[in-house]
Amino acid sequence: MSTSIHNVVVQLRGVCKAFNLGTSIETQVLHDINLTLHQGEFCAVMGPSGSGKSTLLNIVGLLDRPTRGNLQVCGEETTTLDDHALTRLRGHNIGFVFQYHYLITAFTALENVMIPMLGAAGFPNTAMRKRAEELIASVGLTAWQNNMAGNMSGGQQQRVAVARALAMNPALLLADEPTGNLDTKSADGVFDLLRRFNREHDTTVLFVTHNAELAKRCDKTIQVIDGQITDD
Repeated sequence: MSTSIHNVVVQLRGVCKAFNLGTSIETQVLHDINLTLHQGEFCAVMGPSGSGKSTLLNIVGLLDRPTRGNLQVCGEETTTLDDHALTRLRGHNIGFVFQYHYLITAFTALENVMIPMLGAAGFPNTAMRKRAEELIASVGLTAWQNNMAGNMSGGQQQRVAVARALAMNPALLLADEPTGNLDTKSADGVFDLLRRFNREHDTTVLFVTHNAELAKRCDKTIQVIDGQITDD
C-alpha cells in the first residue's frame, strides 16, 4: 500500500475540540490530535468510554467542527468551508455505519440503500436502483431486498446499513461501534463485510471498537485516552 502524500485521505493537525466554549463549564474533549490516514488503510480506534473516540469520528466525518487545528479530507482543507460545502463533501466522499443502524423501518431494505443516492440526485432512476440491488447482493440480502427494514434481524439491518454507507462509493468509511449491538457471529459478519469492501475498493476505514479481537484484524490501532492519541 502506497503512503504517498497524494494518497492521503484524512489528515488532522493540532485538532482540538471543546464544548461550552468560554463558559464556566467549558470541557476540552480532544487535545492536539495529529492523525494521517492513507487510501486503503483500515484503522481501529480504541479507548475507554468518554475518551473522545466518537467526538474524533464526528470531526473526521464533518458532522462537527474542531475548535482549533486543521482537518483535510480527500485533499480539501475543511476548516474554512461553509455548511453547504461541508455537506457536499461529506455526502460524496464519506460513508457512515453507526452502532444503531438508523434505517427507516417503514422503507424496504432496497429503498434504504437508495437514500444517499436520492439525496445527491434528487429523484430516483434506473441506475440508482441497479446500484442499490448490487450492494444488497454484495451483503448477501437479495432475497430480503423488498422486506421492510423493521422486519429484519439486527444483523441483517446492520448489513443493510453497510450497503447504504457504500452507496456513493465513498473514499472514507467511518464505523462507530458497528458491531456493538450484535451477537458474535453477526459481528464477525459485519466486520468481514467492512474488511472486504476495504480491500476490494481501496476504501479507507476508521473503525471505533471496544473489541480487541476485531482490532487485531485491522491494519493498525490507535488508542485514544483522555482526548489524546497515546499510541499509533
